[in-house]
Amino acid sequence: MTNHALPIQQSDRATILDVLRGFAILGIFIANSGGFSLYMFMEESSKNALFTASADHYTDYFLTAFIDGKFYSLFSLLFGIGFTIILDRNESSGKNPLPYFYRRVFLLALFGLAHIYLLWEGDILLLYAIIGMVLPLFRKLKDKTLIIISIALIFTPLLIDFGKVITDGKLNLAAPLTALALEADAKTGITEENFRTYLIDNTTYESVLNWCRGGIFWRYEYIVSSNRIPKVLAMFLLGLVVGRRMIYKNLESQKVLLMKLMKRGFVIGIPASLALAYFSKDEIYLPKAKGLWDTLFYAISVIPLSIAYTSSICILYMNVKWKKILSPMAAVGRMALTNYIMQTVFGIFIYYGLGLGMATKFGPALFVPIALIVYFIQIVYSNLWFQYFKYGPLEWVWRQLTYGKMLSIKK
Repeated sequence: MTNHALPIQQSDRATILDVLRGFAILGIFIANSGGFSLYMFMEESSKNALFTASADHYTDYFLTAFIDGKFYSLFSLLFGIGFTIILDRNESSGKNPLPYFYRRVFLLALFGLAHIYLLWEGDILLLYAIIGMVLPLFRKLKDKTLIIISIALIFTPLLIDFGKVITDGKLNLAAPLTALALEADAKTGITEENFRTYLIDNTTYESVLNWCRGGIFWRYEYIVSSNRIPKVLAMFLLGLVVGRRMIYKNLESQKVLLMKLMKRGFVIGIPASLALAYFSKDEIYLPKAKGLWDTLFYAISVIPLSIAYTSSICILYMNVKWKKILSPMAAVGRMALTNYIMQTVFGIFIYYGLGLGMATKFGPALFVPIALIVYFIQIVYSNLWFQYFKYGPLEWVWRQLTYGKMLSIKK
């Protein structure tokens, strides 16, 4: 008998989880394209001057309502499910899964640090690793308790933002990060006047590194000020519940539950998401009291709609024709880490001055189709890759470092 933790073999994988990861990767890249294209940094007058402006207005509204937040929430849910798989596989064999889990999460943090310091400030991997460290604390709790904690976490941002209102903005947990970000930018010459075009005007890799030096602090300033941490942890815990019940193992037996989740998710999520899009465009922000509408509708829109999307994909996957359509996404999901990093490479090449320099030349009416084209390319090369190899390239490195031994990558 070996005392080493057991890896998940391909024969043990639930393909629907890979399909969902692949689906999440698509939505994440569409959402992140607003950052890669620098559209999110543009002034309103500059946006209105774009040749895509008339279509951008409607596309941006659609993205806010139906894309933003929904897919990282799905990815967070899958992270929680993955944790239960690690627990179940190793505990059923009499092994302690925690050393393996913590090595895996520590290595994910290193990937995240490399990503955020060397390529792009919008990284999510480091945040997942940091929050993931606390997941084992919840593993003994009952499902009902986990659900209650998740709901409380989902509405925690409303409490925090209410504190900002009653203190007239003096409650600012992100203030130290803002100071660090400004200090880093001052050293690299990034200012209020040039930051919107910095990555277009400068065509060297050094400019990307300079941007990332302050970018990591700006990123976590945004994560803290937007209350992202309790939201992600809430989805991790819901993932624990889904993983324990193994809903993904036999979808047919869970069809009634999935239909119920889908219907309720859409009934709650769609009206709330439309309201979120409306209030997010009114240019009224905290600490003004009316800014709380953004927080409220985010809380009651993102999670229900994310769950509705997840349930919909599962229901479609049970249909033979739709299974054939969705199955190619599984290869993208099997190498989700590689494809997530590759999306950054594509984004830098397409939009930064280091590459084609297409940033700020158009808005979401065009960067969304470009994201879909990139995703189609990822489907093609991911499926070709798995004809010859067992793991994605970064997944292979991740596994070897986790187990501390060489693993064969070829089939």
